[in-house]
Amino acid sequence: MGDPEFREFVEARYGDLLRTAYLLTGGREAAQDLVHEALLKTMRHWGRVDEPLAYVRRVMINERTSRWRRIGLRELLTSAVPDRAGPDTTDEVAVRDELLAALGRLPIRMRTVLVLRYWEDLPEAEVATAMGCSVGTVKSQAARGLTRLREVLDAGAAGRSTPGELMRGRA
Repeated sequence: MGDPEFREFVEARYGDLLRTAYLLTGGREAAQDLVHEALLKTMRHWGRVDEPLAYVRRVMINERTSRWRRIGLRELLTSAVPDRAGPDTTDEVAVRDELLAALGRLPIRMRTVLVLRYWEDLPEAEVATAMGCSVGTVKSQAARGLTRLREVLDAGAAGRSTPGELMRGRA
């Protein structure tokens, strides 16, 4: 990496990009591959990039969509959550596992909207720009996606966090 600005960007944002990629792909190795591919593509155009984080997100979305189209329905997501460092209660892990499994069952476009809108906490307009679609599409995909997640997760159970709280890291 010859450009010090690019190196600083990667050092500062790698963890955030990896978490987003994990939610988009459903697997640790696939997430790492997605981030690395996106950063390689970004590095090639670094001098022309105005908004680096938005640019890398867009590259990740495009790459994820391309991979999904290539492999189609052959991809299988598992319900196993990777090991997590640090203290975490069993209930929180179980709820996160349910959330990730439910996200894995959503269509890629719907999953992308939910990840960008609720995990990354981006406004609808930025999500629409990143995905190359209208704000109305983002709103409808988010509404449908949350409805499907609620059906699967039964988020109203007493004492459990809602999917939105988990995706924002508040649980």
